[in-house]
Amino acid sequence: MSAKIYHNARCSKSRATVAILEQNDVDFEVVNYLVSPPSESELKSLINDLNIGARDLLRKGEAKFKELGLSDKSLSEDHLIKSMLEFPILIERPIVRTEKGVAIGRPPENVNSIL
Repeated sequence: MSAKIYHNARCSKSRATVAILEQNDVDFEVVNYLVSPPSESELKSLINDLNIGARDLLRKGEAKFKELGLSDKSLSEDHLIKSMLEFPILIERPIVRTEKGVAIGRPPENVNSIL
């Protein structure tokens, strides 16, 4: 099995998710999404495959979330997606994609459902 993980090495949940992938002998590609954020089409695909809205993928505790006023419920999906693309720190992490689906590793054990 192969996977792609959108990863932040400074995040304990992200590191724990990598450990789960390693323990399950999964070949995986690491994408440091803060340096190489997903494209707009990739981000939309992740949101769609997670079966959530863009708002559900936002890190609401980030200072940038408050600074940009992203709690405003009238903001469109496109506005939220553009904000995540401009400021990838706003994207929840880690996100893992396998041929079985996509999962957010919060908690890290969530990825077991797609392994």
